[in-house]
Amino acid sequence: MRNIRLALVGLVAGCGVVALLTVPSAQVPAAVPLPGVEPLHESGQDVTPAFEGWFKNPDGTFEMQFGYHNRNTKEEVDIPIGPNNKFEPGPADQGQPTHFMPRRGWGNFTVTVPKDFGTKKLTWTLVHAGRTNAVPGSLDARWEIDALKEATVGNTPPTIKFTATGPGGQGPKGFTSPTTLNATVGAPLTLEAWASDDGKNRSRNYRGPLVNLTWMKYRGPGTVTFAKAKPEADKETGMATTTATFSAPGDYTLRLQVNDSSGDGGGGFQCCWTNGFVKVSVKDAGTR
Repeated sequence: MRNIRLALVGLVAGCGVVALLTVPSAQVPAAVPLPGVEPLHESGQDVTPAFEGWFKNPDGTFEMQFGYHNRNTKEEVDIPIGPNNKFEPGPADQGQPTHFMPRRGWGNFTVTVPKDFGTKKLTWTLVHAGRTNAVPGSLDARWEIDALKEATVGNTPPTIKFTATGPGGQGPKGFTSPTTLNATVGAPLTLEAWASDDGKNRSRNYRGPLVNLTWMKYRGPGTVTFAKAKPEADKETGMATTTATFSAPGDYTLRLQVNDSSGDGGGGFQCCWTNGFVKVSVKDAGTR
């Protein structure tokens, strides 16, 4: 009797886990969906928070790293801070996104916890499409990650700046621009960033870009349209430029994810990328 191998895929602490199961073909009815294996949907699905691990800061505090899985292939989901998007215990707002891009978002943000956090847990809850999903974060030794330096070759995350000579930052904790930008509804806003990398992960034959940049909406009431969501950085200066146009007035946060040549993260690999955040105050046209 011919056998069929079935791949069952799940998410554990943000890492892809694949198990292969071999069963007789006669036991798999034609046109009957497998239990727990759902077809992909463009919209209408829920969003699951993901705890991806933790790492220690030089001052002895800790960073808990989180991402998410938006199960839609096309729908971008907005969940405001509140009962449907909250952390517990403590303040509901821990800097998490309120806008969720389709599919898996790795290492979107971190939450700083104190030196004496111990065995306590911090839980992120998301409610959407009729489902409540929650994930606890803890300092369990099994979830320690090398987010700031990859162990084998010493690769580190790229450095990003929002001014050519200003301060910068590295790693998933992120660097927030010290300046809030001002924009008008419907008028393109110029976004500038400078990115550099240590190059330790590149092979001799690698001819790709030094870094890869991706802009996305992180928080805000309206739609954000980027002229180039993935602008190219100049090979000499590291500067990358694009524009963002906003559909509604309000306060926004934009996220810039900068990856080195090792890729976009995920699959248990938690180095090396850097998050940058830019706050934008958007007013209606004609408003002073």
